[in-house]
Amino acid sequence: MRNKLFDVVEKTYQRPRRLEFEIGDDVVVTLRIIEGVKERLQDFEGTVIARKGSGLDEMFTVRRIVANQGVERTFPMHSPKIVAIKTKRSGKVRRAKLYYLRDRVGKSRKLKERRISAAKRKALTAAREERARKAAEADQVVAAAKSDATSNAEMAAT
Repeated sequence: MRNKLFDVVEKTYQRPRRLEFEIGDDVVVTLRIIEGVKERLQDFEGTVIARKGSGLDEMFTVRRIVANQGVERTFPMHSPKIVAIKTKRSGKVRRAKLYYLRDRVGKSRKLKERRISAAKRKALTAAREERARKAAEADQVVAAAKSDATSNAEMAAT
């Protein structure tokens, strides 16, 4: 069983909005790079080949090809250095980890594109918004319950 204090501490460091991408998507990860006193943004573009962990420990791995050499980078999901993640295209996959792409050469490196109809895309967007709304309502209920508990404790103390 997990201690509730962990959840309280983790919530302060988590992203306010969840990053929406899946395994096999071609993404552009925009990073904040700090060099001395200068700060700049840098893009890392590639295919998401793995996602692992949960909570603050959640990580994802992006693989790209540079000069016919594979380069992989693992990012923490809730890192403040990640400014944005944009999905360029979705890959058609049937696995949770795409480590087999490491051995591929040439055209076989590419994944087939997953095409989504306009109706299905609209339904997915609506479902995502509904999930976000329910999460916000749940947070409000928890906050109200905590305020009631503290006010009841104060009344009992007096």
